[in-house]
Amino acid sequence: MEKHQHITAHSLFTDFDSGLFKSGKHFRLFEKLGSKLIEVNGVKGVFFAVWAPNASTVQVIGDFNFWNGDGYELYPRWDGTGIWEGFVPELKQGTVYKYKIHSNAGGQILEKGDPFALYWEVPPKTASVVWEIDYKWKDSKWIKSRKETNALNKPFSVYEVHLGSWKRKPSGESLSYKELAKDLVSYLSDLEYTHVEFLPVMEHPFFGSWGYQCTGFFAPSSRYGTPEDFLALVDAFHKAGIGVILDWVPSHFPSDAHGPFKFDGTHLYEHADPRQGYHPDWNSYIFNYGRNEVRAFLISSAMYWVDICHADAIRVDAVASMLYLDYSRKEGEWIPNQYGGRENLEAISFLKELNEALFGAVEGIQTIAEESTAWPAVSRPTFLGGLGFGMKWMMGWMHDTLEYFKKDPYYRQFHQNNLTFSLNYAFTENFMLPLSHDEVVHGKGPLIDRMPGDEWQRFANLRLLYGYMYTHPGTKLVFMGGEIGQTTEWKHDYSLDWHLLDFAPHKGILNFTKAINHLYKTEPALYENSFTVEGFEWIELNDHKNSVLSFIRKGKNPDDDLIILSNFTPVIRENYHIGCNGGTWTEIFNSDATEFWGSGVTNKGDMKAKKEGMHGRPNSLKITIPPLSVVIFKQVKNKK
Repeated sequence: MEKHQHITAHSLFTDFDSGLFKSGKHFRLFEKLGSKLIEVNGVKGVFFAVWAPNASTVQVIGDFNFWNGDGYELYPRWDGTGIWEGFVPELKQGTVYKYKIHSNAGGQILEKGDPFALYWEVPPKTASVVWEIDYKWKDSKWIKSRKETNALNKPFSVYEVHLGSWKRKPSGESLSYKELAKDLVSYLSDLEYTHVEFLPVMEHPFFGSWGYQCTGFFAPSSRYGTPEDFLALVDAFHKAGIGVILDWVPSHFPSDAHGPFKFDGTHLYEHADPRQGYHPDWNSYIFNYGRNEVRAFLISSAMYWVDICHADAIRVDAVASMLYLDYSRKEGEWIPNQYGGRENLEAISFLKELNEALFGAVEGIQTIAEESTAWPAVSRPTFLGGLGFGMKWMMGWMHDTLEYFKKDPYYRQFHQNNLTFSLNYAFTENFMLPLSHDEVVHGKGPLIDRMPGDEWQRFANLRLLYGYMYTHPGTKLVFMGGEIGQTTEWKHDYSLDWHLLDFAPHKGILNFTKAINHLYKTEPALYENSFTVEGFEWIELNDHKNSVLSFIRKGKNPDDDLIILSNFTPVIRENYHIGCNGGTWTEIFNSDATEFWGSGVTNKGDMKAKKEGMHGRPNSLKITIPPLSVVIFKQVKNKK
């Protein structure tokens, strides 16, 4: 069969595109590479373009040619980009294909999926699918207002969810994107969450990786439906006034034969040296952030999700593993940078460019770093020397807080610093407080199991944990199941235990979740100054004996100030004396309310501050703090 018999030389790449690609500055490669339905000289078909600079031949194979690439060779570009391209007539939407790559490296012949595919076969099948997205968005109102609703001085209450195991059908199957657009959207809307965060939806071969071992960086998983179905899910959340955050993994990728690993027979996307290119923790491979074309690939992927798929934020996974060359490595297992240090200068540069590109191109979005070290200025602008993220996960707060809550209430008096220490650094970054999926896997058990005491105390402790989180400066994140007091560790192959809501303690936690979300969204003091010292003031942090914390959260308007008291013991604190600035106060929230399965100890009616100085303030209140509870007070307007 004569070469090129079935493929016509054609290109969507211009010289300008080539220059941008080679310099690592092309951030919309999804418009140029991959498979595109086009028409050439009146003939409809598919244009293919793939980056494989170390190939001697690249063929397109699929059902249409019985997976035999003879006569279906792509043309190499003349400009040194390493891109192979060509037009195959008469192919249509839904065509299944791969690239057959004959490598210059040892004569290897590889069959690879398309790194730029927008759709893949349902795993365990591994081929790419020709797909042109046809979707009409209905979220223009949301997009126009997103700059305001998604801003750092607005509430961020995030429900983290694994789409495949949130709820299952009686058959055991996961819900589809279409079904989630009804069930999940209405559920989170009723609970008044402001945002939802999906564990990675990008196509991944192994379901048990939860999406963190990704091979399709431009494709929502076909397990749940088509790309259009996924976009309709995002649209449905926007219609409900809920923002969508996507987990995104530029830190590593698996070695599956159809994926990016050794794509053209060489270490194309990953570092060649295993001391830089292999991840010992996850048995996966690390992107070469110093290679321009790889940077363009990754930033184009992130751009695709926020621009084309209307995601409101991306949460970048495992940033710490990218920043440090010696991450999880012993002496001699890593290569120092040019200055002899452990910092990955190429990854630092990449992350800065990523944030500059995304914030510069799409208005109103956010980027969030999962970064677990004391690396400075993660959420500070790049022009001030920061990495440029909008927010950073507050991992130290999470570890210290859960360690504290595990302790018997009697011993908590000796560990109050576990709670108060976070305020020493709370405003050094724009922090998000995470109680994520990582805290309910790998033998850690559900959050309710960390809580000491009898059944009543365990549930009161869980409400107290959430109440403390929602009143602490920073934005909030809870993994699915936390809102119902899930009693088993999360397992990705099973649904949450929805039958638990037949029982009062679990229904109480759900009621509490809805109420605390509503409070958070409607009280400006809880979100307007989340990231500044102006938003927080201690009343008393050293009452170790009673294990009580008291502080003020402040909004832009002093009338919005809230007094917050937390009692970390099962003992009622009656006539608890705190200083305040005068006025008449009323209890607006109490985690011990009976509708939350609490004991119903409350402060009824208005409470006028007495002119009796305390805690350095001219006036004071005497308050009853219920057992294992958070109580919140607000000044009654026009009653000074």
